[in-house]
Amino acid sequence: MPQMAPMSWTMLFLMFISMVVLINMMMYFNKNYLTKKELIKSKMKMMNWKW
Repeated sequence: MPQMAPMSWTMLFLMFISMVVLINMMMYFNKNYLTKKELIKSKMKMMNWKW
């Protein structure tokens, strides 16, 4: 049983790290997504103007 304890702790630690990384990535992608949406809107306006 003592051999199992460190494994479970490392698993919990890894899960925590992965969760934090995922949250950070989601926040980062949301920021990028908003900027990309604005860029796409401007591009669409340009396309409409050209047509």
